[in-house]
Amino acid sequence: MTPRPHLRPIAQDDTLTVLNLNARDVELLAPLDGQRLEQLIGWADRADVLDLGEQLAGFVVTFQPGTDYDGVNYAWFTERYAGEFYYLDRIVIDDEFRRQGLARFVYDAMEELARPFARMVLEVNVEPPNPGSLAFHHGRGYVEVGRRGEPGHVVAMLVKELSGGQ
Repeated sequence: MTPRPHLRPIAQDDTLTVLNLNARDVELLAPLDGQRLEQLIGWADRADVLDLGEQLAGFVVTFQPGTDYDGVNYAWFTERYAGEFYYLDRIVIDDEFRRQGLARFVYDAMEELARPFARMVLEVNVEPPNPGSLAFHHGRGYVEVGRRGEPGHVVAMLVKELSGGQ
């Protein structure tokens, strides 16, 4: 049985674990080194690890609108939704802990934070394909509102409208 999870800010001691988790799925994420992680943490609304007590099961990074974050997909959502979105940049759940409800736990927490912004937005790879992630997001009510990229790396831009926006 998985211990009760909780989210807490990424600490200096967590850096190596976060970088290793990102590296395992780098083809579905963006590359990340220590300097870039520190930069993201500085811009992020939330940069948390998923802590199970004895182990870290993953991490999540989110941004409010209006930050200096330089991500091209964040900019795409900014153009379309101005200040009415909450951007999930990346979430990683360690393979060892998948299919245990931890992603659902993180998304429940992040969507609650997103509620004042009217919608949560993110992207999921369609080339290379990530069918498990697409199915997960569609099951939570995310809809595709566009695609970006070039052959070999295309993402579906997904949005979930949330009640209680500004």
